Amino acid sequence: MSRGLWFVAGAGAGVYALRRARRVAEAVTFDGLRDRANGALVGLRAFRGEVATGRAEKETELRDRLGLVPPGLPELTSSPGFETVARATSSTSGAGSASDDDEEGST
Repeated sequence: MSRGLWFVAGAGAGVYALRRARRVAEAVTFDGLRDRANGALVGLRAFRGEVATGRAEKETELRDRLGLVPPGLPELTSSPGFETVARATSSTSGAGSASDDDEEGST
């Protein structure tokens, strides 16, 4: 009985060692290394996406708490001289285009 037990234990250890050696041999081949590198890249991309999502959520939370305008939306503020500059620009551009039309028609 004890010889049979040792035989089975030895056979099991041999099978385990053989399978382990095949895995290691496959891992150091070109395809195995490429698979490992691709797996690492996928993991890094997933991690980067999680970090970006967390950062955006935290930024939104902080902006809400501090009462700031979300990024990309212009903050509307009235400056004292803005209306006069806007009117002067629009009246100048309108007068210039009318005189240009008259000059083109008279030629």
